[in-house]
Amino acid sequence: MKVAQGQIPASSRHSPQAEGAPVSGVETPHKHGLAAGDAGRPTSADWTIDQGWARYTAADHATWKRLFERQTKLLPGRACDEFVQGMRDLPIGADQIPDFGRLSEVLMRRTGWQVVAVPGLVPDDVFFEHLANRRFPAGNFIRRPHELDYLEEPDVFHDVFGHVPMLMNPAISDFIQAYGQGGQRAQGLGRLTQLARVYWYTIEFGLLQQADGLRIYGAGIASSFTETVFSLDSPSPNRLRLDLERLMRTDYRIDDFQESYFVIRDLDELLEFSRIDFAPLYQRAAQGIALQPGEVLSSDEVFHQGNGHHHRA
Repeated sequence: MKVAQGQIPASSRHSPQAEGAPVSGVETPHKHGLAAGDAGRPTSADWTIDQGWARYTAADHATWKRLFERQTKLLPGRACDEFVQGMRDLPIGADQIPDFGRLSEVLMRRTGWQVVAVPGLVPDDVFFEHLANRRFPAGNFIRRPHELDYLEEPDVFHDVFGHVPMLMNPAISDFIQAYGQGGQRAQGLGRLTQLARVYWYTIEFGLLQQADGLRIYGAGIASSFTETVFSLDSPSPNRLRLDLERLMRTDYRIDDFQESYFVIRDLDELLEFSRIDFAPLYQRAAQGIALQPGEVLSSDEVFHQGNGHHHRA
């Protein structure tokens, strides 16, 4: 990807978003990785740690099982074909948190990727370095029972259930590697805000157009019980054809459902993006007017113009 691309803010990078607005009346979640400050920094330069699979408790596995079962009941007819196939081909099941080593064995044979454990959010340069070398950094912790429907950081359910099935697809796996390479080149050019928007509206919250209708491929949606329904079924959000330059000018929500979702033709379109020189796009986007998440332009190709009811309420 010939991108001079900018940084993904630590507050938003491959975050599970959340399943709606923050939940009140519960204890403050424990912070991990970058969010925990110096206490969360591992000793290794690449921030990798041992997954510690044997240390997961029965309660941890029970949380995974509850999350897994409710999502797998919800996703048929909503997740894209490639997500469904990836899930079938991986050693992922309801009864226990997956072992990253076993996942990596299958991924390496299919697309050359591996899953590496990290304590939570990692610095941007570390994140880009992993992606550029086909290593997907996944949080090794799992949310607590009171956090099932809202989580501030990416945990093992978001990272593995949401992201890893799509890494079985060659187009997605090549795009994410190219994204990491572009991020490495981008950090000195001050364009990381625009880069964050590309990742957010594709890999995290992207929809694609199948012959049988719009489908989910973004991990932030696929791992979210409530946003899975909201993104496709609610009359509130906009569903717009993805245009890269327009997307780079569009802010996003980190505290609630998205106000707009961007739709690609198919996953091969992401590969086409990876061959574009992003530098002129960044320059034009930076000179354009910043767009709010819910704006619809006269130039947009609109699949559905939302009524905005959820966010007004």
